[in-house]
Amino acid sequence: MSNLGDGVKRIHQWVDVGLLRLLGLVMSLASAGLVVWDPTLFAQAIGGFGPVISPALIWATCAAMVYGVGFVPKKWFWQVFFTPYLSLPILAYILYLRLW
Repeated sequence: MSNLGDGVKRIHQWVDVGLLRLLGLVMSLASAGLVVWDPTLFAQAIGGFGPVISPALIWATCAAMVYGVGFVPKKWFWQVFFTPYLSLPILAYILYLRLW
């Protein structure tokens, strides 16, 4: 089991960069702020809150927030669940849909 945990730590070392963490934090705050400010306008801009995009938005915002503040879960499966490798591209895509 420790080999798996060590492998996950090694994989996540690539994204342990301060500027990338700041970008993740800013993107998660921006997406949460846009949803709270005017949810109908945000939904129209991204094509609606469907059964796929809504959970993806909620999960990606939470995962990017966990990553952005610098919290690293102790258990390897939580590190995989809150991975920035998936959450940051999802947030970037959703914010891209909103802004353009």
